[in-house]
Amino acid sequence: MSAENRARRCSMIRPLLTRKVHDALLGAARSGVGTVECSLDLDRTSVHVQVDATGWVHAGERFPFLPRCRDRTIYYWADTEFAPLARFTTALIKLVPTEWGPPTFEIDGIKMLPTARVSPYADAENKVRLIGPRGKKILDTCGGLGYFAAWCLQGGAAEVVSYEKNADVLWLRGLNPWSPSNAPNLKLANADVVNELGALPPESFDAALHDPPRFGIAGELYSQSFYGALAKTLKRGAPLFHYTGAPNKLTSGRDVANEVSQRLRIAGFSTRLIGDGVLAHKK
Repeated sequence: MSAENRARRCSMIRPLLTRKVHDALLGAARSGVGTVECSLDLDRTSVHVQVDATGWVHAGERFPFLPRCRDRTIYYWADTEFAPLARFTTALIKLVPTEWGPPTFEIDGIKMLPTARVSPYADAENKVRLIGPRGKKILDTCGGLGYFAAWCLQGGAAEVVSYEKNADVLWLRGLNPWSPSNAPNLKLANADVVNELGALPPESFDAALHDPPRFGIAGELYSQSFYGALAKTLKRGAPLFHYTGAPNKLTSGRDVANEVSQRLRIAGFSTRLIGDGVLAHKK
């Protein structure tokens, strides 16, 4: 991305603050430094910001310091003040900063993306690479923040059809600079893939990505009937990556990956365990 395009992008994006960035701005003000270089879009780009004792200026607009800036919280500019990037309807949905830059998100305190050893964005890249997206029409069953879709698009996918049933997650996605937007070959629907699969034409996808919440939250996305419906939408030989993680393995001894693998084989896939999931191919 050129310097001109970076500057244009920064001017279009409303600033996002984390504790690290706010401390840098406040520290510069206290030390009397007139400008500080920082990121206002979660480490996607860097800008020089003017600071003084009462606030700071970005893209010609003045912003105040926060009276309190919490760890593990991202703040967005809500017209007149900074507010936590979180919503509560049926559950608390929250965008959470990471040391890597690209954020994760939580539902009622349960982290939805891996962050312990790798950036959630880089993790998505590694998993998308397994299905070889170039030239393919891809089904993205649980869109989340859109990191799978982003890497499919960067990898040359012909089309990505993505479902996300939670409107609050889509709201987070709309404010996350790492999420894809305005791509003509990305079709994003606010819908439950469980209800939508039956209406999809048979053998209409060249590949699929399935990154469901853990079994205890969304057991229907691990069901035999779901895997059967998923198989019908895929062409013969189509790859599927199914993220499973290892929930409860240490406490209960339950092996979700092997359970998933067995159900996928019944549904008509060949499978092998890989990393934190299952790589399958439609027979």
